[in-house]
Amino acid sequence: MTLLTIGQLAERAGVATSAIRFYEAEGLLVSTRTAGNQRRYEQSTLRRIAFIRTAQRVGLSLEEIGEALSTLPNGRVPTKADWTRLSQTWRPRLDEQIERIQRLRDRLDSCIGCGCLSLKTCALSNPGDEAAAYGPGPVFLEPHGRRPR
Repeated sequence: MTLLTIGQLAERAGVATSAIRFYEAEGLLVSTRTAGNQRRYEQSTLRRIAFIRTAQRVGLSLEEIGEALSTLPNGRVPTKADWTRLSQTWRPRLDEQIERIQRLRDRLDSCIGCGCLSLKTCALSNPGDEAAAYGPGPVFLEPHGRRPR
């Protein structure tokens, strides 16, 4: 079995050693220690880091990533089937994220394009803070819209 130092892992994964230490502190990665207390990582850790980075890029939280990684088997390298099963559980979450991004894009295009000359038809206008009744956050941009239109 090939073990990598933290520097080798960082270089191959394209991340800083501090990120690796952080991921390990968060329980997303596991290392073994040498007699001199230096970290060593299995080569399969590269796949985990790629997964973590990709998941972060699509907007998943470290908590979501950690929950997903906790479903992977201990004591063996995850198989393609393991990764497929894990990624399929995220499909609804990713679909929601895609919908949210498209809605944001479409609303901002019209807002920027109109120059806010017509607040009566502006999708983001919030006169009298009416959005407060629909909860916290950007309620007008939520995919399923908490506000009736």
